[in-house]
Amino acid sequence: MADSRPLAHGLGGPADLPISSELAIAGAVAALVVSFTVLALAWRTPRYDSTTSGRPAPAGLARLVDSSAYAVSLRVVGMLVFGWFVLAAVFGRDLLTNPVFGMFYVWWWVGLVPVSVLFGPVWKAISPVRTINAVFARVSGSDPDRGLFDYPARLGHWPAAAGLFAFVWIELVYPHMSELGPVRLWCAAYLAVMLLGGALFGSVFYEKADPFEVYSSLCAKLSIWGRRDGVLVVRSPLANLDTVAPLPGLVAVVGVLFGSTAYDSFRDSLLWIRFTQESSTSTFLLNNLALLLFCAGVAVILAIGSAATGVGRGTRRRELPALFAHSVVPIIVGYIAAHYVSYLVEVGWDTLILASDPLSTGSDWLGTGDLDRLSWLSFHPTALAWIKVVAVVVGHVVAVVAAHDRAVRVLPKQHQVTGQLPMLAAMIAFTVGGLYLLFAA
Repeated sequence: MADSRPLAHGLGGPADLPISSELAIAGAVAALVVSFTVLALAWRTPRYDSTTSGRPAPAGLARLVDSSAYAVSLRVVGMLVFGWFVLAAVFGRDLLTNPVFGMFYVWWWVGLVPVSVLFGPVWKAISPVRTINAVFARVSGSDPDRGLFDYPARLGHWPAAAGLFAFVWIELVYPHMSELGPVRLWCAAYLAVMLLGGALFGSVFYEKADPFEVYSSLCAKLSIWGRRDGVLVVRSPLANLDTVAPLPGLVAVVGVLFGSTAYDSFRDSLLWIRFTQESSTSTFLLNNLALLLFCAGVAVILAIGSAATGVGRGTRRRELPALFAHSVVPIIVGYIAAHYVSYLVEVGWDTLILASDPLSTGSDWLGTGDLDRLSWLSFHPTALAWIKVVAVVVGHVVAVVAAHDRAVRVLPKQHQVTGQLPMLAAMIAFTVGGLYLLFAA
């Protein structure tokens, strides 16, 4: 294929934005500082507790969600979409009109975020690898929840962080990302590793090591749906967010998710394009280093900002980055919404149109081939710009609230305000960086 970036999804340039970058950044920083000040004065005790927060969901809804028929129907939906993907990937033609690319880069990566925020941990419910693992276990007479070994606690989310980095690498750096062969190979490797991990460690492997289940479950913490002692409850997204377990590798996961999205903006900036064109170093090598630097940079800023808050109440300093990593999730969701909203709506809809012809033969198997394209956002740049800016700012304000609630729980009273200042500085750095890239792309 001649074009290696057919699904380019960079933000619109500064001309799309109705306000200046300086005004947007100054307003966002002011919003964070004001939010922190109000919280410091009025929010002196923790307000969220995963053991008590939330109220039981309506009985009828709880019965439906907990029923085996509902669980099986979701598994069937997941397998049908997976089967359609396999059909297009194995028998489809290596053309940009193959829906595989949209299903892989748009539906799976971007679409998983809003669906998880609205409905909870969707990937856990529809994951084809969980379904296939359960079928294999049933055939062999074993329990899919139990593997041959116990999952090593020290691994935590590190395998998920590696898997997420592998995905963003093929999407953002690999020069042949729009060729069918590499996508097939990546998916085959993912499927093989997940099935092997499930056989060895059982379902806990998917909860902690499946990159897409971890990704979906983190985003789902901003939904109103949660579980308490196995019971479906409705609670504040901030209360849900407080239930994120501070496992090893969690900082790396949020670093990859936020850092890769920031790099996606940066690589479309005039500064980076000019630098790579004028440099004698391979552009491919530079892009690899930049992606790694962005992901590591987010993790380092978070680690320094949280570790510098001070310790108390039996908490060790090295534990703080994982304890505060949950507060970056709203930033990730906000920045993904800002960066990919038009990409998800327009290219995601185009993928539905293309999915009706998985073999590129001119068929219309799903009846969606004649649907009109959605381009409203592209023709309303001012509305799109405001969506982007508001998403970034709201994500950061929610992050400040989450970090503050955690701080007043883990920090000694005499340091609950001053001890948070390093974390506030980290949040401001994320805000300024995110908005700068929003305007620079």
